[in-house]
Amino acid sequence: MFLPAPKGLRSAKILDERFEMLTTIPSVQPLREWASDLEQRADGRVVPRFDPAEAGVDARVLFVLEAPGPMANALSGNVRPGSGFISVDNNDATAANLWLARDAAALHDHFLAWNIVPWYLGPASVKPNAAELAEGSAALRELMQLLPVLEVVVLSGRFAQRGWRKFVDPSGRLPVSVVDTWHPGPQSMAQPGKRDALVADLRAVAGTLSRR
Repeated sequence: MFLPAPKGLRSAKILDERFEMLTTIPSVQPLREWASDLEQRADGRVVPRFDPAEAGVDARVLFVLEAPGPMANALSGNVRPGSGFISVDNNDATAANLWLARDAAALHDHFLAWNIVPWYLGPASVKPNAAELAEGSAALRELMQLLPVLEVVVLSGRFAQRGWRKFVDPSGRLPVSVVDTWHPGPQSMAQPGKRDALVADLRAVAGTLSRR
């Protein structure tokens, strides 16, 4: 389900619909259960949930970002409580940039978003350290076992790329195609050419899927 405009989860009605979907959409149930278990193992760290409007276990494209942003954190202690989901529909500029890039690339289906570090680290200025990348990468390998038709992993930004190559698949033997692209954060997208490059990368991924 792809909404007609970005930042859809600022609507309380749409957010309530997503929480209902989280417990009813079959394709997201294994991921919901896995994320809940991961949070229990994460020593009090907050693990946002998968967006049930995305492909769930039927995902053919896994888009890996850096770490959940503030608008994925639903805790009341946050300055602006977020949605509790990893979603292109979140009410922030990074999610909106990814929404726009996906729309321009016509990559509306088969898509699942996650992060190389799956728990909330704090403000966007807080970057993952090596230990967090290693631990998050181990979780990502677990997640991939739940995605039986996964074809392409899109690594968004240098932390996702570094974690993947150092910890997830250092030998390059996992049976998926890997695409490096830019992170959709505002600083990156403000630089000349990077927004177009992100769209081009996603368009190429969409084209690959359409031929299979």
